[in-house]
Amino acid sequence: MAGASVKVAVRVRPFNSREIGKESKCIIQMSGNTTTIINPKQVKDNKSFNFDYSYWSHTSPEDVNYASQMQVYKDIGEEMLLHAFEGYNVCIFAYGQTGAGKSYTMMGKQDVKDQQGIIPLLCEDLFTKISDNIDNSMSYSVEVSYMEIYCERVRDLLNPKNKGNLRVREHPLMGPYVEDLSKLAVTSYTDIQDLMDSGNKARTVAATNMNETSSRSHAVFNIIFTQKRHDAETDNTSEKVSKISLVDLAGSERADSTGAKGTRLKEGANINKSLTTLGKVISALAEVDSGSNKNKKKKKVESFIPYRDSVLTWLLRENLGGNSRTAMVAALSPADINYDETLSTLRYADRAKQIRCNAVINEDPNNRLVRELKEEVSRLKDLLFAQGLGDIIEMTNAMTGMSPSPSLSALSSRAGSIASLHDRIMFSPGSEEAIERLKETEKIIAELNETWEEKLRRTEAIRMEREALLAEMGVAMREDGGTVGVFSPKKTPHLVNLNEDPLMSECLLYYIKDGTTRVGRVDASSRQDIVLSGHFIKDEHCIFASTTGPTGETVVLEPCEGAETYVNGKRVTEPTVLKSGNRIILGKSHVFRFNHPVQARADRERTPCAETPAEPVDWAFAQRELLDKQGIDMKQEMDQRLQELEDQYRKEREEANNLLEQQRLDYESKLEALQKQVDRYYPEGPEEEEEPDEEVQWTERERELAVWSFRRWRCYQFTSLRDLLWGNAIFLKEANAISVELKKKVQFQFVLLTDTLYSPLPPDLLPPEASKDRELQHFPRTIVAVEVQDQKNGATHYWTLEKLRQRLDLMREMYDRAADVPNNTTEDSDNVMSGGDPFYDRFPWFRLVGRAFVYLSNLLYPVALVHRVAIVSEKGEVKGFLRVAVQAISADEEAPDYGSGVRQSGTAKISFEDQQYEKFQSESCSIGLSRTGVSQEELRIVEGEGQNAEMGPSADEVNNNTAGAGEPENPLKACLDGPLDTTQEHLKIGNVFTFRVTVLQASSISAEYADIFCQFNFIHRHDEAFSTEPLKNTGRGPPLGFYHVQNIAVEVTKSFVDYIKTQPIVFEVFGHYQKQPFLPLCKDDISPLRPCRRQFPRVMPLSKPVPATKLTALTRPQAGPCHSKYDLMVFFEICELEANGDYIPAVVDHRGGMPCHGTFLLHQGLQRRIAVTIVHESGGDMEWKDIRELVVGRLRSTPEADETIIDPNILSLNILAAGYVRPLPDDRTFYRFEAAWDSSMHNSLLLNRVTPYGEKIYMTLSAYLEMENCTQPAVITKDICMVFYSRDTKLSASRSIRNLFGTGSLRAADGNRVTGVYEVSLCNLADVGSPGMQRRRRRVLDTSVAYVRGEENLAGWRPRSDSLILDHQWELEKLSLLQDVEKTKHYLLLREKLESTLLLGQEPLLSCVTEELSESPHTSGLEQEVISSSEITTERQRELAAKCLRLLTHSFNREYSHVCVSASESKISEMSVTTLRDSTSVCALNTITPSSTCPSLVEGYGSTDLRPPVPRSRAASPSPDTHQDPEVKKSINGGSETKPRTHRFVPDIQEIRVSPIVSKKGYIHFLEPHTNGWVKRYVVVRRPYVYIYNTERDTVERAILNLSSAQVEYSEDQQAMLKTPNTFAVCTEHRGILLQATNDKEMHDWLYAFNPLLAGTIRSKLSRRRAGQMRM
Repeated sequence: MAGASVKVAVRVRPFNSREIGKESKCIIQMSGNTTTIINPKQVKDNKSFNFDYSYWSHTSPEDVNYASQMQVYKDIGEEMLLHAFEGYNVCIFAYGQTGAGKSYTMMGKQDVKDQQGIIPLLCEDLFTKISDNIDNSMSYSVEVSYMEIYCERVRDLLNPKNKGNLRVREHPLMGPYVEDLSKLAVTSYTDIQDLMDSGNKARTVAATNMNETSSRSHAVFNIIFTQKRHDAETDNTSEKVSKISLVDLAGSERADSTGAKGTRLKEGANINKSLTTLGKVISALAEVDSGSNKNKKKKKVESFIPYRDSVLTWLLRENLGGNSRTAMVAALSPADINYDETLSTLRYADRAKQIRCNAVINEDPNNRLVRELKEEVSRLKDLLFAQGLGDIIEMTNAMTGMSPSPSLSALSSRAGSIASLHDRIMFSPGSEEAIERLKETEKIIAELNETWEEKLRRTEAIRMEREALLAEMGVAMREDGGTVGVFSPKKTPHLVNLNEDPLMSECLLYYIKDGTTRVGRVDASSRQDIVLSGHFIKDEHCIFASTTGPTGETVVLEPCEGAETYVNGKRVTEPTVLKSGNRIILGKSHVFRFNHPVQARADRERTPCAETPAEPVDWAFAQRELLDKQGIDMKQEMDQRLQELEDQYRKEREEANNLLEQQRLDYESKLEALQKQVDRYYPEGPEEEEEPDEEVQWTERERELAVWSFRRWRCYQFTSLRDLLWGNAIFLKEANAISVELKKKVQFQFVLLTDTLYSPLPPDLLPPEASKDRELQHFPRTIVAVEVQDQKNGATHYWTLEKLRQRLDLMREMYDRAADVPNNTTEDSDNVMSGGDPFYDRFPWFRLVGRAFVYLSNLLYPVALVHRVAIVSEKGEVKGFLRVAVQAISADEEAPDYGSGVRQSGTAKISFEDQQYEKFQSESCSIGLSRTGVSQEELRIVEGEGQNAEMGPSADEVNNNTAGAGEPENPLKACLDGPLDTTQEHLKIGNVFTFRVTVLQASSISAEYADIFCQFNFIHRHDEAFSTEPLKNTGRGPPLGFYHVQNIAVEVTKSFVDYIKTQPIVFEVFGHYQKQPFLPLCKDDISPLRPCRRQFPRVMPLSKPVPATKLTALTRPQAGPCHSKYDLMVFFEICELEANGDYIPAVVDHRGGMPCHGTFLLHQGLQRRIAVTIVHESGGDMEWKDIRELVVGRLRSTPEADETIIDPNILSLNILAAGYVRPLPDDRTFYRFEAAWDSSMHNSLLLNRVTPYGEKIYMTLSAYLEMENCTQPAVITKDICMVFYSRDTKLSASRSIRNLFGTGSLRAADGNRVTGVYEVSLCNLADVGSPGMQRRRRRVLDTSVAYVRGEENLAGWRPRSDSLILDHQWELEKLSLLQDVEKTKHYLLLREKLESTLLLGQEPLLSCVTEELSESPHTSGLEQEVISSSEITTERQRELAAKCLRLLTHSFNREYSHVCVSASESKISEMSVTTLRDSTSVCALNTITPSSTCPSLVEGYGSTDLRPPVPRSRAASPSPDTHQDPEVKKSINGGSETKPRTHRFVPDIQEIRVSPIVSKKGYIHFLEPHTNGWVKRYVVVRRPYVYIYNTERDTVERAILNLSSAQVEYSEDQQAMLKTPNTFAVCTEHRGILLQATNDKEMHDWLYAFNPLLAGTIRSKLSRRRAGQMRM
């Protein structure tokens, strides 16, 4: 019975009124001990459970199967009561949901006889059995206690005085108990009934929806039942104590079912907490029992049982799996509306079945032992009787007077009986052993039956004997009986030991008895009275002789022969009389003090005023005394010993130094030998530097290529710019820090300035050597300058780096003097204006607003044109517009009447000298302008930071940069070169030509510029400018009317004709700048002029990858030319473990509205997995091998992460699965992997708690993936946003997701993920390169991280670094495009003006112009020569060409390449067009192509087609085999290497920021590839990406299109052929997509969103066609 399981019974009750009102159906079926529950939603889903008892109480008592209260008691209560009488602890507890019938089963209705519960029936039966007892030796006592556990607090229900909460304590022997809990003695059932009744009235009961009298607390009724038995034979009383615990648990409930609110809800939470803990305890106990059964031979399963998590389980600890007989009654509700609660109760009870309790009988161990021994005596006696030896026992009883204790001893003492006894025992096998055991057992019984008084008397006698013995030795108990000590006798002389340790002194006492006391070793020939050991102690060392004379007792010390004996420091060899206090040293280590009490007392009486010795007589005193008397000088010996130690130390140090020097020489010789070995295997300088030095004869063609390559190479200047930014950052920080501390209101920041048309560099910003090299500079020069924002005066200045350093020295001096100068808030304005303050510069009254350019090509015909040109600032911002009229006039023609405001100037005569103009042309490259006016910004390449590696030199670049090559043609040039001399009479050489420039109006200029004026000049005549009068500007109202007329007379020369063909007039607009507040210093001045894909608000910054923990740190190889690029769409999911064992994606909140963003809503304490799915187009070089590692880290509460801090909580996740998945309807490639994520391993408070309201948690995830043909893993990084809720929180979908589910088109799991868009670049391995390349791979120390004094006041401000270079590139590109736009607008305006002259009969002129305007000069000059050149046939020429190309396409640092490339590509996608020309169009006026407006940008799409990815080149190459791989070329040239070539790439994956600007969104139809039908999709255009959704309510991106690498095509013939109106196509490298809009307007809007320039071209063609039809 000791290891029985918990008895489990289930009982189902009838319907209550609530369930009857809802017409509930019964879902419980019982057959024998089997209980079955039916799922009301799925009838076939039945679950069956087996229990010890299944009680059917759902029907009326008339039913045969009805289980009454009495039947429940007979099965459970009577059995438990029987165990209580046996001495076991007993527990019965009822469990179930609210209103399931627990209290009815346990308490019942006491006023109705047949409906009493288990508790009253058990109590009544208990006293019935007590009253039926007829054994007089038995006596019984019953005590009861009644308590309730309410909201984890214990209340006493029987003692009205204990109104407060009782404390639960734990005793090491008694276990958990309730302090001050009342235990009341009862003598009858009536007493118990009264106490139960009063306790039930005090219970906490409240009404809920499920039960009007719902028990809101756990009730525990304890009965302490004591049984006492008096043994008459031994006069001993034994008792057994049983504890009967009857528990009525509060109902398990759900808040939505019970309708609990407020206090009731809080109560329910505490009830569920305790019941949940009870469930955990039951589950843990069940697992322990099941584990121990399975592993009987192994170590028992160790498991933590959480008893202390709840007061209920703490108090019931012994009843659950401990020393108790336990029964559980699970109360069930039969209604289908309570299916979940009923199923939970059944599972609860099923787990409880597996618990095993180890109950024992509760009795006194001594009594139990006596009882067992008596049973053993009886058994032995029976054994002796069976062997015929019963008379021995009878004889024994007769001899001892019926006393069993000394029976055999008395028997054995009888001589007469011994012989016969032994004879009989010898002939009885086994009887001797039985008699011996009987003897031992009776002896033990006698000892156990000995009373406490007898034990005390025996103990006292032993104590007295021990004290007498100790008293003889001088060690005795004190009178208070406290401690044991050494006490000097009052008369006997004795020796007391002295020890070096004060605590060990005077602990030993040796008496000197009367007569002779011998001292020696233990192994002496005769017995020694005092035994000593150790060195120098003889076997017989000395003798103390004590004699009594007339003067008293005298002690004489007689040393033995050869024994070392000292008295008061002197060695004695003769008998010596001892006096009290003498120091005696025996041998070397035994020191004693001789005490003679009688003698000492007599001395004190004789000399009562004797002074106390100044120094105590201890061991140290005795040793010093010995040394002094022996004549040993301790100080001299110590000094001698110290000197010996110093000599030894000096000798050892010299030996160590000699050994160290010898080792150093050995290592140096080894290093020299290794260096010689390295020099022998690796001689200095690579082989290519040791090529023969003979001069190579170059052809003219090779020399041109070399010159072009050299110039091209010199344009790689941004590496040095980055070095300047990094190296001077510390000076910038210090200047800002001093400015803040001195309150100067001046801010310093780096800026890049490039010599362009819109932003010419002033001479003071150019270094002296740069101005000298200006004529030789063939590319625009960029410098690093410092932008000084004077917030006090509202001015902006630009300093060189040298000027910054000079001013910084003055700032430091001012800072040092600041402590001595009194703090004056009013600064001396004269000091500031005169330049005495190093922070300020003089500033002009007028500031440059911007520049505009007006071309003069209309003067060739001549026709009058009115231009509206943009006023562009140095940073590419359009500040306003200027209207200018240009026309040819006669010498005496007057200005038109513009009203009273016209300002007429005289005629200015300008001379155009050919020599001066040619000098300007030679310098034009240095200011960023070619002779066609095309800016050279396309030639600016950031070295290693953004050059598209496959980009070779374009035809225009070759043309613009090759010495002696003809300039590119513009649309008017070819027409004008030939027939000019014969058709244009007004421009004959030598004639005086007069034209008029009229500055009409300025508009849209900001009100921050008060007074506005304009000045203009020829581009090469800066010193000859024409200026207008200033006008007041308010920023509102009509445009500013200058109406300034300027006539200019020029003698026609060849340079003048060339100028009006190609060059513009420069207009500069100035204004008085009114002070505006600058940005605070803590804000980084981020230029808004970035590509649209990079214009993303700083909501979720893109983090750097989390460092891998398992992968070894690999050095990133140098990346060469880019091989191919791909777009990735990555889905991130966080799955949580559900109750059914499946991992379900957690809910994602997409209410932010931005693509690729979302917040994961997670539950606390659940197991999780992170799933990542990568989607991309199939084919090409993208092939995933394996996921190497998935790491998470950088836990934070803000989107920004401090990546400079080493994160200690980085966690590498365990990869569970990885591989390709293939969804059926999708032909893209899907690669998916999962990893287990245990958030508790981070040991972070952010993850181990519920997230407070309004806060979010951010985490960075990095996946390291291995790809085919790649040298190192690719890294995908994503910042995850999370919010943690409690474990039981039911998370509903967000509003947008809920609407999504309402459509029925998507599953819930489809929206529970976050998307990321990435760009993959596969780059070839870079060539090792020449020594020059190796030298240029330098690393300059980034001083921006160095600390300067006062840096903490900058509030997070940082100097601009590499991002400034990227921003500046974008500014330069924008300036270039703005210039091209202005030029194209001029040509279109001129053509429109010339078209209008067709009606006036000027057809010959128009035909000439339109013929040339319609041409698209893709090739000219050197490009034609390069393409048609078949002369490069020699091997040497091929090698030279290949080497030049390798040098040009080589890049050093690819860290920022993706930014610049994507920036340029995104802009290209906005400006490039591919049109399908109409075959029916014969009018040359309709065939203008964008190549005339931006010739270098269209060529990137000239060769785009649908084929596998290949290296994309944007331009032609000077060599016919530009795109041939260097390795393939080597094998062709060598001829011997025929091994197949394998690509090895350097992967780079970068996340793309989503643009916040939506170009267009709406529904559009897609032609499905595998069907003939159209499917409507929701599309959002955020350039350069198109995001495709299933519906408008879809929150997850389904596909993307990259417009920067796509080609948009539109053709009316195609629509007519397919008979599908309003269609256009988008072609990517992998697929072609046909789109259809709802109407014509929608189609043009979509075209404008996809490709603005294409849409504008189509509209322009349509408008011209309509205009032609109208003229017809």
